[in-house]
Amino acid sequence: MLLLILLVVGGVLGISFGINAYPDIFRVALRVEKNTEILPDEAIQINFSQAVSVESYKDRINIVPNDDFDVQWKNSNKTLVIVPKKFWKMETEYKVSLLAGRSKFYTEVGEYEFNFTTIKYPVVIGVTPKNGSTDVVFDIEDPLVINFEQSFKNFWINFNFNPPIEVAYAVDSEKNQFKIIPQTAIQAGIKYDVSVLAKYKQDSDDSYQKIFTSNFEILPPPPETWERDLILRVAQVRKLTRAKIKEGKYIDVNLAGQVMAIFENGKVLDAFVVSSGKRGMDTPKGSFKIENKAARPWSKTYSLFMPNWMAIVPSGKFGIHELPEWPGGYKEGENHLGTPVSHGCIRLGVGAAKRVFDWAEIGTPVIVY
Repeated sequence: MLLLILLVVGGVLGISFGINAYPDIFRVALRVEKNTEILPDEAIQINFSQAVSVESYKDRINIVPNDDFDVQWKNSNKTLVIVPKKFWKMETEYKVSLLAGRSKFYTEVGEYEFNFTTIKYPVVIGVTPKNGSTDVVFDIEDPLVINFEQSFKNFWINFNFNPPIEVAYAVDSEKNQFKIIPQTAIQAGIKYDVSVLAKYKQDSDDSYQKIFTSNFEILPPPPETWERDLILRVAQVRKLTRAKIKEGKYIDVNLAGQVMAIFENGKVLDAFVVSSGKRGMDTPKGSFKIENKAARPWSKTYSLFMPNWMAIVPSGKFGIHELPEWPGGYKEGENHLGTPVSHGCIRLGVGAAKRVFDWAEIGTPVIVY
């Protein structure tokens, strides 16, 4: 019995001596794995250089602002993982305090404090057209473009328009930009207010936050001198347009009325409503001819298909074509026919463009006035 007591006392003294003699060996260092741009549901990981007594940290971990969290111990009690029960608050700096605990050797581990910050909502750094713009054309060639400072890959983005409209959008591969076009008719001369909202992808749909607002005013309607009803306007063209070339085929484009008529041997064969160049990107006036034709060429300038293309200048800068088309096949702009909205070309609707494309030949005169 006496021998046993001596051994126990000697062992304890031996441990104590070892700790005192080699303090660096038993000192516990702490390191935070990551403490910036933390996702709302991301865990915070603290690594200890030695295993610790889990029991010594029970109810001794504090976080300010106060959010509910769970604690997990991993890596043989050398890694502390703090997991939010729901979500950390967005755009918030948290302070984490670990009160003094004990290592597996029962040495004291000093108090430890650190901060971590959660991610911010996406920041809009630019919008086209600019906030407050007037005489705006809003269609496939002139989409609403919203640029973000950083990728919004962790968020769902939503757009609200007032008055309400349905929109289609394209997102760049880096998820830094939206291009938005209307799917419903745009009201000429109307001011639209736009709100951009965002929420963390894993959060509920009622958590959207407004992150940006803008507004723009659509180009006013065409002059009242022409019928606003496009069917009636086409009838006007048929009745009132006089042939300027009496022999052979030619294409007649009236920019004031935003109309086209095709003639053969002095007689009008058909008439259509068009959209020519908007202000500042006007369709040139004069006498031209069909320089070349292509059924569905790709525009590098606008990253769009231009179906039933017919160039009217040798450079190909200006031409007659069907409503532009996104690579996925989506077309938009039918509701803008009758209004100058293009970048200088002469747009025709679906069907009308094919009719003129099939009828016209390379060399067919085109008169624009």
